Amino acid sequence: MKILVLNGPNLNMLGIREPDIYGRETYQTLVEKIKQHAQKIGVEVVCTQTNHEGVLVDEIQAAYGKMDGIVINPGAYTHTSVAILDAVKAVGIPTVEVHISAVEKREDFRQVSYIRAACVGTITGHGTDGYLEAMELLLANAKG
Repeated sequence: MKILVLNGPNLNMLGIREPDIYGRETYQTLVEKIKQHAQKIGVEVVCTQTNHEGVLVDEIQAAYGKMDGIVINPGAYTHTSVAILDAVKAVGIPTVEVHISAVEKREDFRQVSYIRAACVGTITGHGTDGYLEAMELLLANAKG
């Protein structure tokens, strides 16, 4: 199984940006954690981060026919991007939405997730371990 892990805007600032909300773990540490877990559960993983909506759309489209699952933390685009939703719908790759913080307990504008409508699951508030849970969910769904 091949999984694409996509991170949206400001995820590259992990450890610096609001550590009381997002923790002190850096983005590089997160990537290493994801790769180690992927190896442990026997999946291939590719991790990408961008601050640009169009690049997220391009990455989703490029995954068509190459990836078996997507784990995505769209960051702020969660609440604004119909384009990312449409890209996930277009490729039909099972996708899990992940948020490090418990977005459901935060500001009102964070209560809307456009991408959720195209996802097989959502994991929020489990810190960076949510990415590992998302990979396991995709693997379990693939096994049926």
